[in-house]
Amino acid sequence: MKRFTFVMILLLATGFAFGQISLGPKIGFNTSKLTVDASDISSDLKNSFNFGVFLRVGKKFYLQPEVNWMTRGSVFKKPAMDNLSPVEQEIDLKTIEIPVLVGWRLINLGVANIRVMAGPSASIVVDKSVETKKGVEILKDSDINDMIWGLNVGAGIDVLMFTLDVRYQMGLNEVIEKVNNFDFNSKNNVFCVSLGWKII
Repeated sequence: MKRFTFVMILLLATGFAFGQISLGPKIGFNTSKLTVDASDISSDLKNSFNFGVFLRVGKKFYLQPEVNWMTRGSVFKKPAMDNLSPVEQEIDLKTIEIPVLVGWRLINLGVANIRVMAGPSASIVVDKSVETKKGVEILKDSDINDMIWGLNVGAGIDVLMFTLDVRYQMGLNEVIEKVNNFDFNSKNNVFCVSLGWKII
């Protein structure tokens, strides 16, 4: 924690010294999906909103750490087989996401510019719920890991004080591993669109 605080203070000081810092709130829409290896279980998308704050240090090349509140998850479905009824469970994960992005400004149009970015993210699961809508319970809250690691790639455009980002986050670790006789090996993939306001 002390190292993180030191790095943030250093970034702020460098940004103010060279006049290359942007800071502000952001809000967005995301759609997520938990993949699954089990052949008889399907996974549907889950839509939600996210919000947070971003810090951007640099101009042509920049570093952008963020802290975001993001809800993600999926809907697992297992069709009826033999004498067994169909199963449907909705997974809801509330997370604090901390991405650290490295970006490059491709085109500068004066009042607007176009950027690309990439970088890792760590998401801490602060609340998780599994709602069984049909059939029996396969998954429980305790089957879900408390940390989600991801790799983000995307692009953005800045117009005056507004910044619009479009990103895809590929899951790096298994959020759900093996449960009973099912090999979930489930990773979380997220598509996100967000709008930020540069107050500095």
